Amino acid sequence: MLKCSLHCFKGTFVPFFPFNPNITNINHKRITDFSGDHTKYNYDQILQLSILFYESQRSGKLPANNRIPWRGDSALNDKGSNGEDLTGGWYDAGDHVKFGLPMAFSTTMLTWSLLEFQDAYQASGQLQHMYDSIKWPLDYFLKAHTKPNEFYVQVGDGGKDHSYWGRPEDMKMARPSYKITPSCAGSDVAAETAAAMAAGYMVFKNKDSAYANKLLSHSKQLYDFALAHQGIYTHCINEAAAYYRSMGFKDELAWGGAWLYYATKEAKYLTSAEKYHQPGKSWGLSWDDKQAAEQVLLYKLTKKDIYKKDIEATFQDWMPGGGIPYTPKGLAFRLKWGALRYASNMAFVALIAAEEGLHSTEYRKWAKGQIHYALGDTGRSYIVGFGKNPPKRPHHRGSSCPMMPAPCAWFDQTQPGPNPHTLYGALVGGPGKNDEYNDKRDDYIHNEVATDYNAGFQASIACKYYLFDFAELIRIINGYLQDRECYLSILSSLYIYLTFQV
Repeated sequence: MLKCSLHCFKGTFVPFFPFNPNITNINHKRITDFSGDHTKYNYDQILQLSILFYESQRSGKLPANNRIPWRGDSALNDKGSNGEDLTGGWYDAGDHVKFGLPMAFSTTMLTWSLLEFQDAYQASGQLQHMYDSIKWPLDYFLKAHTKPNEFYVQVGDGGKDHSYWGRPEDMKMARPSYKITPSCAGSDVAAETAAAMAAGYMVFKNKDSAYANKLLSHSKQLYDFALAHQGIYTHCINEAAAYYRSMGFKDELAWGGAWLYYATKEAKYLTSAEKYHQPGKSWGLSWDDKQAAEQVLLYKLTKKDIYKKDIEATFQDWMPGGGIPYTPKGLAFRLKWGALRYASNMAFVALIAAEEGLHSTEYRKWAKGQIHYALGDTGRSYIVGFGKNPPKRPHHRGSSCPMMPAPCAWFDQTQPGPNPHTLYGALVGGPGKNDEYNDKRDDYIHNEVATDYNAGFQASIACKYYLFDFAELIRIINGYLQDRECYLSILSSLYIYLTFQV
């Protein structure tokens, strides 16, 4: 059965087109120009801006092709307890701590989107930027995994960091590092990072096989570590508990096992994933709770009815009329702190489920509504630097500071004007339960940004890029029909593709 989405074509439809001098440059770049036709929002631009946001969050020595003019090298002395190099990775949010659990979750989600929807990044001209984007945290995880049973999960003291308002380039405070070991177990963060590395292996294996194999080796070691020494990392690392307290690790063991099975097809990983899978409806998807994501991934990998029922129960709860409250203007409102992240994460789960044939029309429509809420359907955008009336004062230290060498301090947190630098692509926390929102820099509940906020959002945009109605695809093709010969060639190519590929 034909699934009416660009995903069906996997980038192979365009090369069937014959050359015709009356048709101008039919290629991936030309296709990106359709964005204004198939949606009122430019998904190409949104993908580009979201990737730029992650570049704004980079820690360590920046590459020569750094595209963020107000960012420079920072935290070059981040080290482990034995002097290990822990530079790199992403700053978590508007602060400058490197928290391993949300960083790994964000990396897994983004890498999943690249794995499933590579053609969206290719067509939008962002493919190499996306590879570079996910490689930044993956490289950091490789550094942080210093021994098979030792992994650094945090750099920076949250209390000291949050008492500082300034640029990351100017930080002077001590930045201690914290690690999990057999005597300080962290199955949650170890298994989540294993998932990120397994996903990384899959997207890099045909691009850089040596790098991919290194990721897979570390992924297996981390997952074995998570299984052999079970525990919640914040039970041991108190410095993380005030910010990213973990509530359990079984979901990550299921999630990590599923990803390793996806990557290797080794049955032991599926056995482990199914052992730790927790059936029933999911609370939602976040850096702490992977149940919804592992439900849909396990269904994708096995097509077992138990996972289908889990997904359906979850979305029965999330759809209007279920247990999740909605704002008057239609946002599924899981929690007030960063409400848009939960809706965006679940939108991506819905889109993946739809691609697997589960309630495709209903789930896609719902996901579109949640993502378009963030993009501006209510009259304002929640994406910095994009759309109508976007946030101008996100809670983000670096972008709130003037250009160096001008000083930056707490005054800059309270000054009333827009941030001196536009933090392009950042999704802010979002509105309150009645759709209320104030663009205030000191409102870290509604106006902070974070790497995990953008992860499900960007992943959803990459998927939405595919979601042409079939009739819309034909309408677009018709715009290029210069003569009867071209028309017949296109129809012939389409027939051949659908006959042999679908």
